[in-house]
Amino acid sequence: MMCDEGANIPPEILMNSDMSNILHRGKVRDTYDLGDGLLLMVATDRLSAFDVVLPTGITDKGQVLNRISAFWFDRTENIVPNHFICLADSPDAAQYIDKSSIAGAVSEQIARQAMVVKRAERLDLECIVRGYITGSAWSEYRRQGTVSGMDVGTGLVEGQEFLEPLFTPTTKAEEGHDENMSKQEVLDMVGADMARQLEETSKAVFKAAHDFAMDKGIILADTKMEFGIIDGELTLIDELLTPDSSRFWDITGYAPGKSQPNYDKQFVRDWLDEQGWDHEPPAPELPVDVVAKTSERYREAYYKLTGTKL
Repeated sequence: MMCDEGANIPPEILMNSDMSNILHRGKVRDTYDLGDGLLLMVATDRLSAFDVVLPTGITDKGQVLNRISAFWFDRTENIVPNHFICLADSPDAAQYIDKSSIAGAVSEQIARQAMVVKRAERLDLECIVRGYITGSAWSEYRRQGTVSGMDVGTGLVEGQEFLEPLFTPTTKAEEGHDENMSKQEVLDMVGADMARQLEETSKAVFKAAHDFAMDKGIILADTKMEFGIIDGELTLIDELLTPDSSRFWDITGYAPGKSQPNYDKQFVRDWLDEQGWDHEPPAPELPVDVVAKTSERYREAYYKLTGTKL
C-alpha cells in the first residue's frame, strides 16, 4: 500500500524522488533505468510498518539505508556477489548517470540517498533469517507453538536465541502483507538447487553480520534479504542489513523475556500498536517526537556498525 502524495512534509524529508521515467516504485525505493544493464536505486525516507507505507517520512532514513547497505555489500562480497556498483554521490557515479535519461535531474539530496546497481532478474521471495524469537515469529509461537510452521521446541521466551538460525522465507508483496512460504512452495518456485543455495547463502551472510555486529555492541536478531540472478549467478540485491530490513538490539540491555532495546523501526511498530491501529491502510500520521526518536535510532545504528557519522 503506497502513501498518498502528501502535503505538510518537511523539505528535508524525501518521500518521492519525482524524476521522469521511473521504472518501479516500491514501499521504500524508487528505481530508474540508467541503461546498459544498470539502475539508479533511490532509498526514500518513506517508512513501511506491518507492510503498509506510512504517511510520515523519517528524517535521514534514506541516507542511512543507502550507506549502511553499501557498507554491508562491501563486507559480504566474499560470501556472495551483489548488485552494488557505487554510491550516487561518489565521483564514479557521473559516468553512469550523465549519459542516462535522468541526467541533470538527480539532485544532491537524491544522490545522497541513491546508489548505482546492476540490473538483476529478481527472485520473488524474501529470504528471512531469524536468530532470535521476536516479532511475528514470537506471535506465531505464542498462538501455535511453531515458527513459520516449524517445531522449535517448548518453553521459549520472547527474545531468546534459537539453537541455530532459522530460514523462514516469505512471499514478496508489493501491496498487502507478505505470507510465509513452506519449503515445498520455495522448491516449486525456484527448484531444489536454488532453494538450497538461497538458504545456505542467507544463513552465511546472517552469521557473518551477526558476529561482526556483536563486536560493535549490537545483536542482529533477524534480517531479510533479496536475491536475483545476474549472468546466471545468484546475487544479493535491493538493501542489505539495514534498520528497515533487520532487528538491531543493544547488547547492553539484552535480556530474554521482554521486548529488547533496539536501533530499528520497532519503536514505530510499538507506537502504532499503542494507537490500536489494525495494520490495514490507511496508517496514522506519526507525531514529531516519534519521527525524531526513530531517526536517532537509525543514525545510531549506522554509527555503531560503521564507525562513521552521516
